[in-house]
Amino acid sequence: MSALDDLGRLSSAEDFFSYLGVEFDPAVVRVSRLHIMRRMGQYLKGLELDGAFAGKSDDEVRALCAEHLALAYQDFVESSPIQERLFKVHKDAVAPKTEEPKPNNAFVPLSSLTVV
Repeated sequence: MSALDDLGRLSSAEDFFSYLGVEFDPAVVRVSRLHIMRRMGQYLKGLELDGAFAGKSDDEVRALCAEHLALAYQDFVESSPIQERLFKVHKDAVAPKTEEPKPNNAFVPLSSLTVV
């Protein structure tokens, strides 16, 4: 089984930190766990697209993952989920508001419904 397969079987952010041997403050992870994991995924996706995993041993892959988990964690030690805006809800919160379309005034008078 490869290091990436092992990572795929982990179920919590704390499991990732423990497996990869990255030190962390539980208070930071408690607040930003989803954000840290998403940022790590973004970093790893970039590595994968660049072919950084090709031909690497499991130990080298694990070291790359640990390095990028530490980077993702540090992003949220120095910042906050709101400031980093990884999720749509946070991006939408600061997006410029567009003018709402005015509802079509579809008034139908009662007299038009009756047959005279």
